[in-house]
Amino acid sequence: MHAFHYHRPSSTKDAVSLSKDEAKYLAGGQSLVQAMKLRLSSPSDLIDLGTIKELSGIKVSGGTVEIGAMTRHAEVAASAEVRKAIPALAALAGMIGDRQVRNMGTIGGSLANNDPAADYPAAALGLGATITTNKRKIEADEFFTGLYETALEPGELVTSVSFPAPKRAAYMKFKNPASRFAIVGVFVADFGGKARVGVTGAGASAFRQAEMEKALSAKFALDSVASIKVKPDGLNNDLHASPEYRAHLVTVMAKRAVEAALK
Repeated sequence: MHAFHYHRPSSTKDAVSLSKDEAKYLAGGQSLVQAMKLRLSSPSDLIDLGTIKELSGIKVSGGTVEIGAMTRHAEVAASAEVRKAIPALAALAGMIGDRQVRNMGTIGGSLANNDPAADYPAAALGLGATITTNKRKIEADEFFTGLYETALEPGELVTSVSFPAPKRAAYMKFKNPASRFAIVGVFVADFGGKARVGVTGAGASAFRQAEMEKALSAKFALDSVASIKVKPDGLNNDLHASPEYRAHLVTVMAKRAVEAALK
């Protein structure tokens, strides 16, 4: 790990003012600290967001769940408000990593890092979330742009995420038994005649599955997705799974998610 300057601002305004070209925001640190240890990331400055109270918290109003960027996964999983409004989102948060990861990792950090196997991006796309930053609001469909890449500009800070509550939804993943990252994860949401399907783990970045969305919008039922065969073109190929296997898993996880949503 290379030397760096450490900052602990007390407000979003102070945090943004400290940002410069080689600086990094530190949320839960579950990805950044490991990258720094391996010298894959060498920020000149670390801006710790842990004491900024305005970045944490959960609010439910008018059919929308708003979650502060520094809210821990464990808090989302345990929230009675989230469990009532979007139970699938609380369940997803409870599947992330292990207990230590869930008590350290944050929703804002997960989305900003955009790991190709992270869980929250599937929910953001599946629910049509809006990511709010210190500068603007970004629709989830425009937020994830590639492998570990997002629409965030240098120094831009995620402050909260808003999720519209669907009629029903569910998330299912085929997880790596060691890391518990998604080899493939699928989030399905039914908004009453309009369905959304977010997929993670399969490609370089989370994406929506248009064919499944069309079928589920016409009829939100298990048989709507059961026969859909996903093409392996462009899907990830690594020691965990081939593109062909991941393509197969997208359909399998979608079926399981729809089945769970209908219960």
